[in-house]
Amino acid sequence: MNSWKFLFGLLLITASFTLQAQTKEVRVEHFNLSNSLAIQGYDPVSYFSNTPTKGTKQFSYNHKGVVYYFASQKNKDTFLKEPDKYEPQYGGWCAYAMGKAGDKVSIDVNTYKILNGKLYLFYNKFFNNTMLTWNEDEKKLMQAANTNWAKTIQ
Repeated sequence: MNSWKFLFGLLLITASFTLQAQTKEVRVEHFNLSNSLAIQGYDPVSYFSNTPTKGTKQFSYNHKGVVYYFASQKNKDTFLKEPDKYEPQYGGWCAYAMGKAGDKVSIDVNTYKILNGKLYLFYNKFFNNTMLTWNEDEKKLMQAANTNWAKTIQ
């Protein structure tokens, strides 16, 4: 009986490592990255003080395969305490496009919203600010975006 418990425990540990590796690979594959760099090098914590700021390599951190730059050590330390709070939703892709059609569309780093303590980024080029359209039906689009993103990262 003890050998079955041991084998079962070993199987659980192996599965756990496999899931962690897949999660990292899936994140890198599906996040909006440029050379593994998120948010075009902008500091995710800076959005929460309404001052999106470009970070620097000096204050960088690799979170599960995704590299973030920070404007200061203080912002990096803040991120490290709660990375899930500061990471952009939908892998940093346009929230509106994810909600409307499940599409991965690039963003304008200066077009964003903080909703319920989460960072949402939007496309804003060629007279098309998708945040304005998002605002018209935010609740429905957010529900759809959550569903679409969950399907994307499976």
